[in-house]
Amino acid sequence: MFVDFESLDNSARIWVYQSNREFSANEMVIIKTKVENFLQNWVRHGDDLKASYTIVYNQFIVLAVDENFNNVSGCSIDASVNLIKQLEKEFSIDLTNKLNISFKDNDNINVVTLADFQKFAKQEKITPKTIVFNNMVTTKGDFNLKWEVEAKDSWHQRFLV
Repeated sequence: MFVDFESLDNSARIWVYQSNREFSANEMVIIKTKVENFLQNWVRHGDDLKASYTIVYNQFIVLAVDENFNNVSGCSIDASVNLIKQLEKEFSIDLTNKLNISFKDNDNINVVTLADFQKFAKQEKITPKTIVFNNMVTTKGDFNLKWEVEAKDSWHQRFLV
């Protein structure tokens, strides 16, 4: 069952999918429709899942499940990954490459390879104060507090000079 993202408890489990580029206005409409239709019917072995999503900066799709209502299963996670892979194919975007790193440069969001991120850090183009996106967060609470943070406060800090 699809619910409002803000109504989910901070313990809700999340998955962050970062696009290698910003979605167009037309793509946003289609993506929202497809994700909402999927979530409305998302189940675990026939039982409804209380789920939601948000799209941030027209570039990050965040899926969420309230596991206090029903736990998500491997099969239901696979179904959500299939949705994401369909979106990748339909819009020629990359949402599942965990080796892409995103960071802010003023108001711009840059998505680079891990190797480029390391190179920029060595060149001090990325500093401890650079805002990075920690897509490894797993709960809504951590998403709210630890997703968009300074590099020094994230796993990214290991690459800093």
